[in-house]
Amino acid sequence: MMQNYNIYINEKALIITSVVNNQVSKAQIIDDQHFDLSKFYGEILEKKEDLFYIVSDNPSETFQNLAKTVTVIEAAGGLVKSPEESFLFIKRLGKWDLPKGKLEEGEVIEETAVREVEEECGVVVNQLNQKITDTYHMYQSKGEVILKITYWYSMDVDSEKQLTPQTEEDITEARWLTKDKLHMVFENTYPSILEVLKKASV
Repeated sequence: MMQNYNIYINEKALIITSVVNNQVSKAQIIDDQHFDLSKFYGEILEKKEDLFYIVSDNPSETFQNLAKTVTVIEAAGGLVKSPEESFLFIKRLGKWDLPKGKLEEGEVIEETAVREVEEECGVVVNQLNQKITDTYHMYQSKGEVILKITYWYSMDVDSEKQLTPQTEEDITEARWLTKDKLHMVFENTYPSILEVLKKASV
């Protein structure tokens, strides 16, 4: 199955796909010839549309080519489930999020995912399960346009021990939330996190 790439820029999205749904409104189709992702970052914030599509016969190849025009950072994180069927969420900069962080030199991506979850929340991951999905978002740091690729994994812990949010990473809260409380997350989170939850069937 051919992969689509949803690159989030604030509340907007650039979607690289082989097929565009004809029902989509308020969207703009973009020609990928000579397309520069770094320049597009500045332009998209000024546009009224929320969705932008690049239609490609080979979305993976197109994504790889576009990624060469920006600085790419790899990160990993996890959706952690407890024996009580609760999920671990953090609140960072006023929004609900999932624990994640950047790949360090010498690490494999699975190690990064577990380390970041444990560091940001003060838990011990007992089981690393399958990868859920990859997400992509862009931001600007010190004048440089960054494309962050985050690899998300399903994880388990053996108990809901007291959580310790890593405040130096701007995390103000870490909580176990049951499914009936997840509406709080859905109403105040990032599009990329919603994508992870959807792929995980949460």
